[in-house]
Amino acid sequence: MKLTKVILKEEVANLGDMGAIVNVARGYARNYLLPKNLAVEANTRNLKMLEHEKRIIAEKLKKLKVSADTMAARLSSQRIMLTAKAGEEGKLFGSITTKDISDALAAAGFDIDKKKILLDTHIKRVGEHAVKVKIHPQVHAQVIVEVTAE
Repeated sequence: MKLTKVILKEEVANLGDMGAIVNVARGYARNYLLPKNLAVEANTRNLKMLEHEKRIIAEKLKKLKVSADTMAARLSSQRIMLTAKAGEEGKLFGSITTKDISDALAAAGFDIDKKKILLDTHIKRVGEHAVKVKIHPQVHAQVIVEVTAE
């Protein structure tokens, strides 16, 4: 497999943070990272520009972290109420998934991608559940999801 060096312009899951220089497969760079403007090729010109842009990227990361901290504080005070069909013992017919939680958060005014909601397993019982939400690589919030029977 032939590798190529790229400079990441944004955080890419399982690859690296903004500004990182990483080796990736040529096809991955050519077909995904470059067309989506997530990375640029790591040639001498772009490496020189990277030095200049590192200061800009650092400022952008700082602003993103501050906004993520404020969003985490707002999210941590949220209590999401969901209803589902359940049996007599509180066991749900089905489960509450990250999509359900994402939709409930969207209704409350938070635009959180379902991939950022971290559940060990789907919620399958009535009651309160603490759910972790990844807002930023260094910032997580905990949301209380209260499931009630229909």
